[in-house]
Amino acid sequence: MNIGLYFGSFNPIHTGHLIIASHVLEHSDLDKIWFVVSPHNPLKESHTLLNEYDRLHLAELAIKNNPRFRVSNVEFHLPKPSYTIDTLAYLSEKFPLEKFTVIMGSDSYQNLPRWKNYQTILEYYKIVVFERPGFLVDRDALPANVSVVKAPLLEISSTHIRTQVKEGRSIRYLVPDAVAECIAENRYYSK
Repeated sequence: MNIGLYFGSFNPIHTGHLIIASHVLEHSDLDKIWFVVSPHNPLKESHTLLNEYDRLHLAELAIKNNPRFRVSNVEFHLPKPSYTIDTLAYLSEKFPLEKFTVIMGSDSYQNLPRWKNYQTILEYYKIVVFERPGFLVDRDALPANVSVVKAPLLEISSTHIRTQVKEGRSIRYLVPDAVAECIAENRYYSK
């Protein structure tokens, strides 16, 4: 089985994440997508992060009705901060019959040389890149194992959602209803 790994803080997961994942699934050879919730991205500040188990729960609520989606907490059990190459090595060893493909935005792809052992990722794993505004990909210069998918672009960000919540504004339609309800019930991001 070919599994796409969509890494992220998902702080919180939102409709844009789900649309991109669904689009990548439909326009690639992937069978399933695992949303890998990162406890701490080494290239991002952690002070705005909701607890990783709360983010995991929100992601589970968001994907619960899609049998081709799964949420993974694999990085919760690996040394922190999380490095994609370590996660890939662990998953490849634990699931030797699966093929793993990394899904990333074109902004992350441009940042790839800053990642730990990025050459190994490029050598041993497929990468599906979805284009993001302002981060064009030179398709003529791509390695053979990197493909670009033109996904629908929505200007939805987790930062915007957190700001909306903090200001007491609605996040309806920005996140799945179950996620909005859980955020409201637990007063996440409102402090």
